[in-house]
Amino acid sequence: MTAQAHTAAPSTFDTARVADFENRFVHALNEGAMLQLISLAHRSGLLGHLADGEPVTSGELAAKTGLNERYVREWLGGATVAALVEHDPRTMTYRLPPEHAALLTDGGEANLAVFSQYLPLMGQVEDDVLECFRHGGGVPYTRYARFHEVMAEDSGQTVLPVLFDAILPLAPELPQRLVQGIDVLDLGCGRGLALMKLAERFPASRFTGYDLSKEAIGWATQRAARLGLGNLRFEQRDLSDFDRTAPAQRYDLVTTFDAIHDQAQPLNLLKGIRRTLREDGVYLAQDIHASSYHHGDREHPMGTLLYTVSIMHCMSVSLAQGGEGLGTMWGREKAREYFGKAGFGSIEVHQLPHDIQNDYWVLRP
Repeated sequence: MTAQAHTAAPSTFDTARVADFENRFVHALNEGAMLQLISLAHRSGLLGHLADGEPVTSGELAAKTGLNERYVREWLGGATVAALVEHDPRTMTYRLPPEHAALLTDGGEANLAVFSQYLPLMGQVEDDVLECFRHGGGVPYTRYARFHEVMAEDSGQTVLPVLFDAILPLAPELPQRLVQGIDVLDLGCGRGLALMKLAERFPASRFTGYDLSKEAIGWATQRAARLGLGNLRFEQRDLSDFDRTAPAQRYDLVTTFDAIHDQAQPLNLLKGIRRTLREDGVYLAQDIHASSYHHGDREHPMGTLLYTVSIMHCMSVSLAQGGEGLGTMWGREKAREYFGKAGFGSIEVHQLPHDIQNDYWVLRP
C-alpha cells in the first residue's frame, strides 16, 4: 500500500512522511475495527460475562451468553489479535484481564465500551450524510436508530455518577434549595434519566423535561410512571421558538446536558432559558469542551471523534430542521458570545476531573 509509484515525486515530497501516514492509517483501521468488536461485545453481553476474569472456551462462553458459538469464536479471535483478551492456545481458553474489565464493563468507575457504539451508529447514516454533502440540508432525528438509547448510556458515564456530588455543587446553594422545593426544567432531556434521579432525591421539588423526540419522551414518561415519580413530567416540544414561547420567570433551575449545540436555533433556546429563569435562578449547562477555532483543537484528546460526530449527527440534525447547524465543536468562545447575547450577566465555566469531553457552565441572570 504505497502512493509513491503512481506519480513522480516533487523535490519537496517527503517519503518518510508518506510511510508515517501509511503506518498511522493501517493502525487506525485496526483500532477502528477493535471499536466495532467492543460495540458488538457490549451490546451482546459478551463483555459482561467475561468480567469475572475467569478463562473460558468459546463453547463455554456461548453457553453462558446464549449466543451462537461460531460467532462467539470468531469474536474471540478478533479480540485475541486486538489484545482485548488473553488466549491460552494449550487449553483454548480466553480471559478478559481485570485491567480491561475495569474500563469495558460496569464493574469499574466508567464503562468506556458505551462510547464504542458511536462509530457503527454513525455508519448507518453515511449515505444520508453523503447526500447532504452533495445537496445540502441535513439528516432528521428519525433516521438515527438507537440514538437516545446510546445517549442515555453516555449520560450514565458523564452526568449521572457525579450529578449530586460534583455537578449540582457548582452552584453551592442548589442542593439545599432543591431539598426545600423549587421548579426545575431540563431541555433536550432525552430519556430523562438525570431528571428521574433528581426527582427521586428531591421530592419537594417539581421537575419538567422537554425533548423533540417522541420516542424519547414516551420512554421517559413510562419509566417515570413505573417509578412513581409524581413530581416529574415530560413533554415533546420543539424548542426553536423558545425565545418567544418560554413562560416568563417560571423556573428556579434550568439544565441542559449536551443539548445546546444540536438545536435548530440555539440562540433562541438560550434566550428562552434566560426569559424563563427567575431572577435568583441558575442555569447549568453541560456542553462539549472545545475551542471555537480549528487550530485551537489540534491538541484536543477527542477532537477528531467529536468533529466526526458533528458531521454525522449534531450539525446535520440541526440543518435538517432548517436550523443553524452550530455543530458539536462550537467551543468556549462561541458559547460565551451566545450566553452574553442571551442576556446572562454571570458566566462561569468549569471542567470536572472525570470528564475530558465536556465543560460545565454556571450561568445566572
